[in-house]
Amino acid sequence: MSTKTATDSDAPVIEHRSQLIDYFARGEKPAERWRIGTEHEKFVFRTGDRRAPSYDEPGGIRDLLMALTEYGWKPVEENGNVIALAGPDGNVSLEPAGQLELSGAPLENLHQTCAETGRHLNQVKAVGEKLGLGFLGLGMWPDKTREELPVMPKGRYAIMLRHMPRVGSLGLDMMLRTCTIQVNLDYASEADMAKKFRVGLALQPLATALFANSPFTERKPNGFLSFRSNIWSDTDPARTGMLPFVFEQGFGYERYADYALDVPMYFVYRDGRYIDAAGLSFRDFLKGELPALPGELPTIDDWADHLSTAFPEVRLKTFLEMRGADGGPWDRICALPALWVGLLYDQGALDAAWDLVRDWSMEDRETLRSAVPKLALDAPLPGGGRLKDIAGEVLDIAGAGLTARGRLNAAGDNESGFLDPLREIVRSGKVPAAVLLDKYRGEWGGNPCAIYDEARF
Repeated sequence: MSTKTATDSDAPVIEHRSQLIDYFARGEKPAERWRIGTEHEKFVFRTGDRRAPSYDEPGGIRDLLMALTEYGWKPVEENGNVIALAGPDGNVSLEPAGQLELSGAPLENLHQTCAETGRHLNQVKAVGEKLGLGFLGLGMWPDKTREELPVMPKGRYAIMLRHMPRVGSLGLDMMLRTCTIQVNLDYASEADMAKKFRVGLALQPLATALFANSPFTERKPNGFLSFRSNIWSDTDPARTGMLPFVFEQGFGYERYADYALDVPMYFVYRDGRYIDAAGLSFRDFLKGELPALPGELPTIDDWADHLSTAFPEVRLKTFLEMRGADGGPWDRICALPALWVGLLYDQGALDAAWDLVRDWSMEDRETLRSAVPKLALDAPLPGGGRLKDIAGEVLDIAGAGLTARGRLNAAGDNESGFLDPLREIVRSGKVPAAVLLDKYRGEWGGNPCAIYDEARF
């Protein structure tokens, strides 16, 4: 989730609806300026007893952040607590229960992305060895209850933790017990954004299936391959889902702004603190009628903050966020941006991907999305067959898109090799969670905590 690092006191007040729409237009860039931003989370545990460390304890999360400053990271504070780090590789931040996230810098190619990931993981592993901490690449804690997990001292999380149980039964699990990989990508125009948004939404279930990596809850199989994905189905229906309006004729910035205006607020950030506005209306805020700040109008910064509190499968800010994947190991952190860059950053690949999914009905898309958390690649495909029947074709399209980009490393390799972990999943027919379940029923002897060795970075 987003970390607030500064407030622009000169941010313009929103006086006209057009400013909301223009915000998205500000993200438009010519293709030569398109970048790749990759975010990935991992669970932190004590190597001695596998406990999730608290923020304040010796060798805990605060000490982890401070130890990372040895690598040039600069602390970001909130109310006297270091809650993030800033540096040339982006930002390191905390999820609600201490999951550690790298929000990577905007980079030109996937070779740089994977190198950035490697630097970060090498740093945290080195610090972890000193502090007795390990790091897991999974979509969900395999053994922890909510009650066993700490809460980080970030103001927005306190508001969200209070609000989540009012609107869904699994929102606290989303906050406390899950990890994801996410990719942020650019667009050239409103029409380009719309096409990328549609392809991203339609094929997000495939990403969820290929990265499915959360089959255990509290030491037992939970009946899902991606329980993390299932959690989103009962987190908060007002801010999640597949967004049917994206596929309607005329979709663009204005329609997304209307959607975002109807997403209930969480907070307003003023003078270094979060003001609870959970459940209130941004439309009222635009009229100066927000009960939490009577008479005050929002700024563009408030709009940007609000957009970060919607959680659909694909999210629009001044870039597009692909949000469907479970957390996983190093090679899959590199593979997710490879999938989406290959599909969305080459026009031929984008057109081919859209041709593959354009005839699906909204009911088809919803059915596929609902089936994937349990069935992954065996989910029923619109028109017949299974999702696995098009998985190889989609990867071929992405591979062709990456080859066409022609971004080479020093050895002369293009970016398509980063898709190899996904090609192996399709070849074997086994998504990561299915492999873990086989081990649970076999060599692990029914003990899912063996996963601490299996999935540790």
